[in-house]
Parts: sequence; structure tokens; C-alpha cells
Amino acid sequence: MSTGDELRAAVSARRDLGPEYENEVVESFLDKMGQEIDRRVDERLAKSEPKARPVNQTVADGQRLALAIVSLVLGTGATLAFVLTGNEASYVIPVWIGVIIVNAIFNSNRGKG
Repeated sequence: MSTGDELRAAVSARRDLGPEYENEVVESFLDKMGQEIDRRVDERLAKSEPKARPVNQTVADGQRLALAIVSLVLGTGATLAFVLTGNEASYVIPVWIGVIIVNAIFNSNRGKG
């Protein structure tokens, strides 16, 4: 029912019921109009809101990227340090396994929270 139809129905109901029911008729009409306004506002908001990613998802993506960068820098630095100082290169493998494990554990919690 349109707003005009609602108003005509309210006025007609007021005529039929008499002045003693005027407050109830007005309150009912205002309630229906309030619901219609809420529906229209919700509809407009749904159309105008950009489909942005949740903030917590953006933060998590940034944390994963930071961890990946830091891991690569530290892993590469450790590898260069071991190779250039002449220390045993057998330490390089555990360093990279550690990097992989830390990244895997952090990223396994990706969908949780």
C-alpha cells in the first residue's frame, strides 16, 4: 500500500471509529510510516555501501604480508651470515624449516577469529 493509500485509510478509519479512537489511528499510521521510512533507508544504504572487506580481514592480510617479508629478510640474512662466515652450511636448512613452520602456523589461523 502506498503512503497516500495509508493516509486515506487512516482518515477513513478515523471517520468510521470516531474521535475517541483518533490517537490509536494516528499512532498506527505513524508506526506504519516509520516502518516504511526504515525500509527505504535500509534499501538506500544497501545500494550505496561499498562492498568493503572487514577491517579485521585487512589487518590480518597486512600481518601475513609483514610476517612473510620479515621471514624472508631474516632467513636470507641468516643464510648469508652462515655462508659468508664459513660456519657450517648445515645450519641453513633448520633456519629455513623454522621460517616455514612459523609462517605455516600463523597462516593456519587465517580463517579463525
